[in-house]
Parts: sequence; C-alpha cells; structure tokens
Amino acid sequence: MNAPLYVTPPLTVPAPPLPPQEEVAQLLRQLVGLQQEQVGLLKAQAAAQDGGTRWRAFLARWADEFPDIGSACRQALPALERAYLALVRDVADRVAAAGAELDDEFVLGEFLDRFGMRLGQLGNILSQLGPLADASEEKG
Repeated sequence: MNAPLYVTPPLTVPAPPLPPQEEVAQLLRQLVGLQQEQVGLLKAQAAAQDGGTRWRAFLARWADEFPDIGSACRQALPALERAYLALVRDVADRVAAAGAELDDEFVLGEFLDRFGMRLGQLGNILSQLGPLADASEEKG
C-alpha cells in the first residue's frame, strides 16, 4: 500500500524582461507631460470658480456710474455684521430661555415671526455686500 511519492521542483516564473532604458525615459516624459497638463487644468478650473474675479469685473463695469460703491460697501459691512451678530446672540439667548416651550406650535410660530424674517434678510444683505466689499479691497 505504499504509493510512490513524486516531488516536482518548484515552478519558477521567469522575470519579465526589463524594458530598454529609452522606453523608461519616454514613459517618464509622458507622465511628466500629463501631470503638467493636469496642473494647468486645475489652475484654469480654480480661476473659473473664483467669485472675486466676477465681482471685480462687475464693479469695473459700473465704475463710471457708481464710482464709490465698493468703498461704501466696505464701510457699511462692519455695522451690518455687528447688527447680525447681535441678532444671532439675541436669538440664541431666547432659545436657551424658552427651552422646551418651543415644542409648542404657537410659541414656535411667534418665535419665528419675531426673529425668522429679520435674521434671514440681514443674512441675505450680508451675503450680497460681503463679496462686493472684498472685491473692492482686492481692487484697491
């Protein structure tokens, strides 16, 4: 009952032949070229998404008719930001004081009627004047 046991030598896979040096150099040149192209595309994409450029062009287009609009926005912005933050602080204090009372639909409705519109409108004004002020700072 002894069966013969045959052991074969381990199978060795020959290493792939190395490409000639000139092919490696050419592949590396292609990789560098592709990376340079990708960097150029990323720079173009970043420039296209720059909102400041659009606002600077907007201010430049209307500079004759509204020459000091950028500086006026820049001067008004701190007062508006202060008023917005004061309103946010007031809202946060009222919410903390009200606590579970805001679960009541009537109390919540009164709260939103009192603060919702003002907070939204003031935030909208800030989002409009902020980019104009920033664009005029970059320009000036």
